[in-house]
Amino acid sequence: MVRIAYILLCHANPDGVIEQARALTGQGDYVSLHIDLNAADGMHAKVRDALAGEERVVFAKRVKCGWGEWSLVRATLNGIEAARTAFEDATHFYFISGDCLPIKSRRQIADYLATHDMDFVENHDFFKSNWIKTGLKEDRLIYRHFFNERRNKPLFYGMLKIQRELKLKRDLPKGLEIRIGSQWCVLRRSTVDKILALLRKRKDIIRFFSTTWIPDETFFQTLVPHLIPREQISGKILTFRAFSDYGLPLVLHSDHKDLLLRQDALFARKISATAPAFRQDLYEHYASGATVTAVSGAFGTLYEYVTSRGRVGARSMPRMWERGGQIGRGQTVMVVVCKKYHLGKRFIAALRNASGPVSLGYVFDEDVGVLPHLGGIESTREKRGRHRRAVMRLLFEYHEADRLVICLDPSNIDVLRDLNADRCSLRVLEIQTKVDAEYLMGHAHRVGLADRMVRVENAGDLVATLARQFVDESEALRDLDLLHFYSIGPEDGPAQISEQIARFADLPQSDADDIAQNVNLTD
Repeated sequence: MVRIAYILLCHANPDGVIEQARALTGQGDYVSLHIDLNAADGMHAKVRDALAGEERVVFAKRVKCGWGEWSLVRATLNGIEAARTAFEDATHFYFISGDCLPIKSRRQIADYLATHDMDFVENHDFFKSNWIKTGLKEDRLIYRHFFNERRNKPLFYGMLKIQRELKLKRDLPKGLEIRIGSQWCVLRRSTVDKILALLRKRKDIIRFFSTTWIPDETFFQTLVPHLIPREQISGKILTFRAFSDYGLPLVLHSDHKDLLLRQDALFARKISATAPAFRQDLYEHYASGATVTAVSGAFGTLYEYVTSRGRVGARSMPRMWERGGQIGRGQTVMVVVCKKYHLGKRFIAALRNASGPVSLGYVFDEDVGVLPHLGGIESTREKRGRHRRAVMRLLFEYHEADRLVICLDPSNIDVLRDLNADRCSLRVLEIQTKVDAEYLMGHAHRVGLADRMVRVENAGDLVATLARQFVDESEALRDLDLLHFYSIGPEDGPAQISEQIARFADLPQSDADDIAQNVNLTD
């Protein structure tokens, strides 16, 4: 039977910690609590008094903790040792902080650990991997660090400079392959026993790591693969976390709930301390015994997918590359806006057959290979997106035309804003389409928002988010208040469709009638 000892490190929010400990122990598990010696006066006493008599809670020996310091590893080891002594039937040791809350029920968490008999430790080769993106790398290890970089930058870097100049490099502990990864680990009891036994035998290991920089990313990540066969280790992180564009942890609120419950993780960090109703909802779900099918890895991608579109608004001045990159008067850009690419392409092919203008497809949405050579500006979708008006001007010149048709995904509305700000004439035809849950799920698969094994009935929150996104895109299109805007939809009759096509493309009515009656623009 799975019995979890949560190694809980905290430094603030005593009421939240008390609530967290009671929720976790209330379902039969244990909590080993380390309260930072730097915590505000009275926090330790308040938490200890509130949890007095809780047989499933033990308090670890306290140390002063600092980001990047050995003290965080020491606090974790103190928590492990206290839990191992107090809770003899604990089978797993799960590292969490006061910001971590469960996003699966206790039953689902226990079932997962029971069916995956392994240790969960993200671990990458320290020297060969690209896990460290910026800052110190090997210098974290080969030199000794006695000062905190965040609190004492002059001393930290001064000490480092002296060691470099005096060539005071040190060797790595004998027999250890240094590895690096997230500090949010889940270890089996047998693994914890082996780690503690090794540390009793090899005093040099703690001597080494205690003077490295940010050892909580290397200590357990190195020792577990050293002691445990690789097939018994998973690099999967069971605690979900997301980061903003600035590299800061994303603080999670109640509007993230449905997405969080669908993540392929057991806990999430950081849950806002100022969202009591949300925290209570998660605790109630934890106690419910419910099983929720995960949509693997969708949250981070979906967060980027939605936020990358930004707010709808106007720019106060032209982009730098648009200055001198005007399309100009006398040119007409005709844009077919359609979410289903095959319908957009089918329509512009019909225009070509009706002797309509030159038609070029999804120029700014696809990695198309049919564009002429324009001096390299056309080479990638990203480059075309940065120089939209310049690309269009060069296409007009290449085709020696005064009218061009392109297709556009409605999510790429910035293209329309740019073109509408130009002196050219802009005409837009929206082809509305029906999108059901199956189509939305397929779209999620195509753009990487969900694993292809995820079925639509298990992704209701994802489908609902996409459906809302599609509606917002259509509304944003109308908010542009374009002078020449036309729209056709699946509920329109042939006469109405024909009229809109004729006005948009300036076609003879007979040609527009032929397209409306003979070209499938619905599926």
